[in-house]
Amino acid sequence: MAQSLYLEKLADLKARHQELEMRLSQPETVQNQELFRRLMREHASMGEIMAAYGEYKLVCEGIDQAREMLEDVELREMAREELGELEPQKEALEQRIQILLLPKDPNDERDVILEIRAGAGGDEAALFGAELLRMYSHYAESRGWQLEELDSNITELGGVKELSLMIRGQGAYSRLKYESGVHRVQRVPETEAGGRIHTSTTTVAVMPEVDDVEVEINPGDLRIDTYRAGGAGGQHVNRTDSAVRITHLPSGIVVQCQNERSQIQNREQAMRMLRAKLWAVAEQARADATSQERKSQVGTGDRSERIRTYNYPQGRVSDHRIGLTLYKLQGFLQGDLDEMLDALTLSEQTARMEAEFKASNA
Repeated sequence: MAQSLYLEKLADLKARHQELEMRLSQPETVQNQELFRRLMREHASMGEIMAAYGEYKLVCEGIDQAREMLEDVELREMAREELGELEPQKEALEQRIQILLLPKDPNDERDVILEIRAGAGGDEAALFGAELLRMYSHYAESRGWQLEELDSNITELGGVKELSLMIRGQGAYSRLKYESGVHRVQRVPETEAGGRIHTSTTTVAVMPEVDDVEVEINPGDLRIDTYRAGGAGGQHVNRTDSAVRITHLPSGIVVQCQNERSQIQNREQAMRMLRAKLWAVAEQARADATSQERKSQVGTGDRSERIRTYNYPQGRVSDHRIGLTLYKLQGFLQGDLDEMLDALTLSEQTARMEAEFKASNA
């Protein structure tokens, strides 16, 4: 991206950032909660690039001052030292800003609905699903995110047959969106007397939470059933028809929630899940229709794609999309995901920069 082009974009973003700050301070904006949340989300998404821009301007000012000092014989050596420090900083900031200027996924700052579903492998797949639940829970806690279980189907052995989890926190979707797909585990099950390595799979789906105005749902398209909640929850839950199952008739999508104590709360949670699922279906159709864009992505949203293998005997975790293998399986399962997620993010950013460069030179 030419320097003049991204400096022009930065100036436009700075003006928009100032406009947002002004609008967010106006009483009429504060009173309109939907507008306020939307503008706050946009303002927050610009924070990183505005900070980088401010740092870049300071470095450029320092370089200009150092070059002026080169004219003074007594200050020339000091100026050269400063230039030796500042010019690499300027180059690094330019590269960082170019990445930050790439078109952002508008959902990156949203909260996440994460689903775990046991695949091939029976009880072993469900037990691995429980491992993945702990992994994502540890990672979310390390970043200060809030977790809320929406619905679960736990096996007698403590495995996860199906589970839906709300994860709330800044940038949750931007970090977890690469986790959608099939996770394969290779290990010796505790119940395997012969010590043979089994291969099982668990599917993960990561969807941004979307507002009701973004996904229009016709009430006439819904069949809503209530039933008595089972499992954990106490006697109060088991004595009342508090659980809710919603079927979206046109798509056949079914969601259910029984973890809240009231039917109203369970219905609200189920509708959140339904909106997220309908958004994911529409997004997948859009991505599939744009084949070139789909190929350039690291693999976000396609739950049929095998994305990663967890090999217990070798202590490794391998991501098949970027060819990265880490020999730190136990740490990874304890929530140490950043090295992998950073590599996935960089891979997508690199592909997008190459696409932008080709487009600008076409």
